[in-house]
Amino acid sequence: MKIINQSLFSEENISKMAKEFSDAKPYKHLVIDNFLQAEMADKIFNEFPKEEVFNKRYKGVNEFKAEGSNFEDFSEIFTSLRQEMHSKEWCDLMSKLVGIDGLYSVPDALGGGLHQGADGSFLDIHIDFNIHADRGIHRRVNLLIFFNKDWQESYGGHTELWNADMTNLDKKVFPAFNRCLIFETNEISYHGYAAIKVPEGVTRKSFYAYYYTDLRADAAKYHDTVFKARPTDSAAKKMMTPLKEGAKNFIKRQLRNLGITFK
Repeated sequence: MKIINQSLFSEENISKMAKEFSDAKPYKHLVIDNFLQAEMADKIFNEFPKEEVFNKRYKGVNEFKAEGSNFEDFSEIFTSLRQEMHSKEWCDLMSKLVGIDGLYSVPDALGGGLHQGADGSFLDIHIDFNIHADRGIHRRVNLLIFFNKDWQESYGGHTELWNADMTNLDKKVFPAFNRCLIFETNEISYHGYAAIKVPEGVTRKSFYAYYYTDLRADAAKYHDTVFKARPTDSAAKKMMTPLKEGAKNFIKRQLRNLGITFK
């Protein structure tokens, strides 16, 4: 591995991090600082593409951000990063960290990409889709690497980790530069970030990788992303979000039963 900071992953450290992941609340997760080699992290920050280059933009009731998996339009360093994060060597190490055998990723938008958001960007609290719509494999773990130099506490953008019944915000992870957040994706891994307030020209930047195993017999029934309103959200959002999410997931399940899928 040429980009990941291998000095972090001695056998002793892997054992410590695996225990930290397993013991974490409100659900299994791990924060690793200085995750990439310093010069590589700097290069990625300096060459991070502008939001306009990204091939997807979301602006709705529950999210406002840009997402890009069009690596052919990015600097070569991003393809190298994705390849390393999808490599068997890293996936095997991830399996040790999270205690899930046989992890792997996929070479599409549901395997890896970039997120970015300017002033006002947000992602409401949600659990992720649980089954890859095209490949029929089980999503198990998320990995995020943040590329936010000189990020101020006042900007917000902390990743929020909520408890299972969405009554309490148990933990906030500051999106510090070269910080990696790994967490198990399941039916209670509620997460997101509140609207950021940043100066012009500043954006919240991250790389994502999603990890899978073959579909398990005990996996929950297929669903897409499921957003939930915070206890502090407006009455209108508390009413609109479950109606929208229920309709969306019902329609997508029916279409999937007909062999029609959407990324």
